[in-house]
Order: sequence, then C-alpha cells, then structure tokens
Amino acid sequence: MTVTESRTSTLTPTREITVAVAREKEAPFTIEQARIRPPQADEVLVKVVATGLCHTDLIVRDQFYPVPLPAVLGHEGAGIVEQVGSDVTALAPGDPVVLSYGYCGHCAQCTSGMPGYCDQFFGLNFGGSDTEGNSALADAEGEVLHDHFFAQSSFATYALVKQANAVKVSADAPLELLGPLGCGIQTGAGAVINTLRVRPGSSFLALGAGAVGLSAVMAARVAGATTIIAVDVVASRLALAMELGATHTINTLETDLVEGVREITGAGTQFALESTGRPEVLAQAIEALGPLGQIGVVGAPKLGTTSEFDVNNLLLGGRTIRGIVEGDSVPGVFIPHLVELHRQGRFPFDKLVRFYDLDQINEAAQDSLEGRTLKAILRMPH
Repeated sequence: MTVTESRTSTLTPTREITVAVAREKEAPFTIEQARIRPPQADEVLVKVVATGLCHTDLIVRDQFYPVPLPAVLGHEGAGIVEQVGSDVTALAPGDPVVLSYGYCGHCAQCTSGMPGYCDQFFGLNFGGSDTEGNSALADAEGEVLHDHFFAQSSFATYALVKQANAVKVSADAPLELLGPLGCGIQTGAGAVINTLRVRPGSSFLALGAGAVGLSAVMAARVAGATTIIAVDVVASRLALAMELGATHTINTLETDLVEGVREITGAGTQFALESTGRPEVLAQAIEALGPLGQIGVVGAPKLGTTSEFDVNNLLLGGRTIRGIVEGDSVPGVFIPHLVELHRQGRFPFDKLVRFYDLDQINEAAQDSLEGRTLKAILRMPH
C-alpha cells in the first residue's frame, strides 16, 4: 500500500467545508470544497470566523520551507468551538478562541515554558499531517489535502486543532480581528516583551515596519522605551509607525541605517528586532547596536540563507544576536494579555488590518507582497 493510500484510508471526513488550497509552488490559491473529519481525543473543531494572512503562509506556498503540497495553509485563525473530542476539558462548544501554533507539551522546552522551541516544532507545524502521518482533510475527489499547518490549517471555514493551541478569549472580544495575535502580532510584541525585555527609558530599533515590526513598535511603547526607531523604505509605513509609538523613523532609501541610528542614539541602540528576513539588513543592524546591545531575529528567509558580518562587532561590544520563534510566547498566557492591552487602547493593532473575503485570498496575498496591506485578514463564508 502506498503512503498516500494509507493516509487516505484513515480519513473519515464528514463535514463539508470551504478551503483555500496551495496546490503548486508559487501558484495562486484555489478555493475548493472539501471535507473534514470530526474531532477525536483532545481535538477541537472550530468554526473559523476569520484568519490572518501571514508572510509565512506565502513563503510556504512558494516552498521556501518544504511543506508537502497540495496543502491547506493558514495559521492565524479565530472562531467558535463547534465540537470537542472526548478528552477535552478546557473548552466547550460556543467558546470563542484564537488559534496559535502547535507544540508537544512534554519535552524539556515545553515544560520549561518555552513551547516555541519544542523538540517537535517543525513536524507539528510544517509536517503537513498529524504525528502519525494522517490528514483530517480530503478534497472533492476524496484525495488527501495536507493539513495540520501550524496545527490548524485555518484557510478554511472549519479547522481541527488541539485544545492546547486554542486559546479561549472573552465573549465580548472582537473575534474577527484577533486571529493575527496567534502568530505575527505575538511574534513582534513577544520579542520585545518576553525575549529582549525592553526596559523603560531604553532605545529600540524596529528593522521593517510591516505587521511584525509595527507590533514591536507598539510593544516597545508599552514597555516604556523612550527612543523607538522604525526603519523601512515605504513612507506610509513610517508615518504609521510614528502614529503607533515610534519617536523616530529612518527611510533607508534616503539615509544610511547605521549613520541614522547613531545620529539619533549616540552610541547605538540598546535593543533591535530584525523582521525583514534580509541578511544585509541584519548585518547593518548588528553594526547599529550600542555596547551590550541585543538584536532579535524573526524575519524568515529561504532555508540556507547566510549573513556576513564582522565578528568583532559582536565580540568587542559584547553584543548579542538571538533567534526568536513566536515571540517566546506561551499563547494561553500572552494572547489574553494582548487582547487586554488592545481593549485599553494601548496596543491598537487594528490599525494594521485590512479585511478580505476568503475568495479574495490571492488579491490579499498580492497586496501584502507589494506593501499595500500590512496585515490582511480573511473573513470566512458561512
């Protein structure tokens, strides 16, 4: 029996759903009808209200990461619990939830409060199936659709997730808006608050003023940084950065990054976050750090991408580079924290958002790639 036959034979899909499918490398998404099986054990079936479109969805569609195709992507979902498996105790039908990434829950990293570095992270989030190699989705012809993307595959009207990565939020929270908190927004904000631990009165540099970088700007303001520099090449993004808390901006089409940062800060910035995924930007940012400066890296280029920099820029200044996954966030703790900050008006990430219908996913993707949209959110048809 072939692998595909084995995986198909384990499917018991019963509910008809609508999905956006990535069928081929660099090809447009296709809107299709599919079927999804019921939840089992600790799984939850969620009726998706809306899902954020993240840069990671697009680089996986384009096969920067080797997720098997055809696949249903989407990993910033929010919706209502429809049905629960027999072992679910923390959620019930009707609960509003934000979906986040998958983790095993029992390795050394998970049990120490760092689930973003789970021993099984890549397989659980990029493997294209569950841990036994099975998919919960079949297309209209009964063929397997790879799923479990970030343990949710929420470019769909329904998503099957573990109760561990479905975070309950208050009934009055703006659910349609909240999906991006599960990945992009928590990555930027968490990098500032959880990882770098930006201090009151400090200086912070956001390299890239997209959704992740601007989330970092807002978080730096919450953290009390008094010099907050946003860097980009798009004037409108830099203007929005000022509205959201930046004290200075640098357009690198007009100003050298290192010179600009040193003119503003003197010795260089204390904290920085690289979200562009461009190795040359990382090299410049290291040079823009002050003594004992720290830079977090969240921008994801193709696997195998390298960056060159003068090692002495690290050694002599005691500088630090740190890779960061999902903002070092424990979603069940950090997402409600961000929801509350938004409710208080201190974290207005709604200013980053533009809504699209699911069947406009290719328009949303193009607008995102060309910089017309910072954070696209896809509304689901029901």
